[in-house]
Amino acid sequence: MGMGRHIREEIAKRAAKEIQPGSIVNLGIGIPSLVPAYLENGQGIMIQAENGVLGMGPPPPHGMEDEHLCNAAGYPVTAVKGASYFDTATAFGMIRRGRIDVTILGSLQVSGTGDLANWIVPGKKVPGMGGAMELAQKAKKVIVVMSHTTSKGEPKIVSRCTIPVTASSCVNMVITEMAVFKIEDQRLFLIEKMGDSTLNEIVTATEAPVYQWESKERLTP
Repeated sequence: MGMGRHIREEIAKRAAKEIQPGSIVNLGIGIPSLVPAYLENGQGIMIQAENGVLGMGPPPPHGMEDEHLCNAAGYPVTAVKGASYFDTATAFGMIRRGRIDVTILGSLQVSGTGDLANWIVPGKKVPGMGGAMELAQKAKKVIVVMSHTTSKGEPKIVSRCTIPVTASSCVNMVITEMAVFKIEDQRLFLIEKMGDSTLNEIVTATEAPVYQWESKERLTP
């Protein structure tokens, strides 16, 4: 069973706090697509999409969609003042040159050392890796937003990824419905609890070793 809309929105709201004014941001599908609703107007934040838009706004009201304006997932969006349009080659040129300040992505697994695995489940059909590989390697800050465990209760923050890795040692931060983590020096640091989660619940639901940010000591259940 997936997360409810309210929980997904709380994760997106927390992720929005990590975006500094004037940033260029690329958002993945799913929870990341909820982030624009929590960005304050006037901060000069420009959202980029691989299909060739810089300056995406929130979804339009029903019936006001422009069939020529959508995000990389094909969903209708609006454009903010100062937005620009270009071809996909230019969009990826921006990404590969390191022009993206923050990318917020969903994931299937993240390792405690920052490896990202978000593009395929073995045996499942997918259209392709998309821009995740370039974004994970080249964005200045990589934030993963996801559920803390799978629908079966298995940890998604693992010691070592067991599904194909998108990019290694690239994740800077992980935000789930249970906690906010920072990954630094190949270690997973707990910096904030989310919701009503207890320290014991967070550590128990996380396969990778968890360290306290202030003391740098490893936490145990």
